[in-house]
Amino acid sequence: MDDELPSLKAIASPVRLIVLNLLKDPVGNFPPQVDGDLVLDGVCADFIRDRLGIAPATASRHLTLLADCGLLIATRKKGWTFYRRNEAAIASLASRLAAGL
Repeated sequence: MDDELPSLKAIASPVRLIVLNLLKDPVGNFPPQVDGDLVLDGVCADFIRDRLGIAPATASRHLTLLADCGLLIATRKKGWTFYRRNEAAIASLASRLAAGL
């Protein structure tokens, strides 16, 4: 169960849960992007921050925590960072939690 601890800490935040939920449907929840495909590349960190209405540093911290534990995939493109869900990691965490509880 110790392997899940970083992910559990990451999803313990309501803001980070909102991020994961918004990224389930990037096309429905965010405007079109010029430099990256919402589905293939992910959503620009600035769009996520704007949607949440939080400061850039706060958004960066939340997104970094989710990426560091593997729940988000971060992609750098043209000086921007795009985030998308890591569905395999999310499914694996859910499965491990269900088996361990």
